[in-house]
Amino acid sequence: MEAKPARARRAVVALVVVALLIVVIGVYFQTTATGTTGSLSSEVGSLKSQVTSLEQANSNLQSLLASETGPSSNSSSSSAGSLYAKYSVSVVTIQSYELTTQNTFFGQLTSIESVQGSGFVVEYQNSPYVITNNHVVAGTSNITVTFSDGNSYPASVKGTDQYRDLAVLKVSATASEFHPLDVLASTSTVTVGETVFAIGSPFGLAGSVTAGLVSQVGRTITESTNTQITIPDVIQFSAAINPGNSGGPLLDSNGNVVGITTATVSNSEGLGFAIPAGTLSRELPSLVSNGSYSLHPDLGLDTTTDMTYQLSRETGSNVTYGVLVESVVSGGPADKAGIQGGTKTVTVEGQNYLVGGDIIISINGVKVVDSDGLASYLEENTTAGQSVQLGIVRSGTYTSVNVVLGAY
Repeated sequence: MEAKPARARRAVVALVVVALLIVVIGVYFQTTATGTTGSLSSEVGSLKSQVTSLEQANSNLQSLLASETGPSSNSSSSSAGSLYAKYSVSVVTIQSYELTTQNTFFGQLTSIESVQGSGFVVEYQNSPYVITNNHVVAGTSNITVTFSDGNSYPASVKGTDQYRDLAVLKVSATASEFHPLDVLASTSTVTVGETVFAIGSPFGLAGSVTAGLVSQVGRTITESTNTQITIPDVIQFSAAINPGNSGGPLLDSNGNVVGITTATVSNSEGLGFAIPAGTLSRELPSLVSNGSYSLHPDLGLDTTTDMTYQLSRETGSNVTYGVLVESVVSGGPADKAGIQGGTKTVTVEGQNYLVGGDIIISINGVKVVDSDGLASYLEENTTAGQSVQLGIVRSGTYTSVNVVLGAY
């Protein structure tokens, strides 16, 4: 079916053509009637003037239609093309090698496997570094970085944070190879629905770009690695990424880095995830100076579950949102503050839950809807050693508890 804006434009053009024909026919009959050359010259001049007016009117109508219908369908691809042309020079391909050992009928067999990912250049204290995911370089050796011009150089790991899947590399390359990207200091301005672009090397296909939308913010994901580390406050987006994209930049329409893409979530069904740029900005000084980051805020909750309507009915609670505390870490911050875990097990829709514990419904006056919201607030707004106020529901009564955050 033909799009409405296209039909409207064709209708305008048709009207202009009809108007021109009417003017020409009128001039013809008038010229025939007068039969004078002077009159013909006068009418030709008049015709030119009217044609000019009609062309201007047509131009104004086309501009009006364009402003009402918005950008053309290829505006996204045009933006992707211009961003790629300007910023792809800052994106690199990372290759390293990992020793793996397998038990076979003939004994242990050691093999070397190639690991490949992406990265991008940033600048810190007037020195260039390459940012990537920790899982791209963890446990590997002989790391090399290939720039967009095809030149490759050896690299070493400067700092890592396995809890946020971040790594900083120092590359032995000439100064002309480095083209740093701007990293947002905070990603609180990233909004659901905005367009983002991922540049990287999926399946080793260097210099690939995809575009999509921010699907949601404040997600919590679990890496599909042996460690099964949980990462909070993650950006979810629809731009296609695949193995090899890991560690590449996620850019906004202005070319700012809003996230570091990660492709380590199993069964993601085409969804992409990115570590927020705000996390990188916060950790970069420590990763460069200390080689690690160990100031993640910790409440000391062992197991929790999100409250639901079904759980509230089963437990007799009037709260259908928040975080139900099933157990706390012995001697941890929550335990020291008196946060209580569950006391009995119930089964809801085939799932066992330890209920009877506190339900966290706010932190520092901000409503807590679920575990993702609680984890994202801690990541964005708190530091280890800080005291926070939790609003909780205990045995049907609201109260508040102050907790001094631990660190990991």
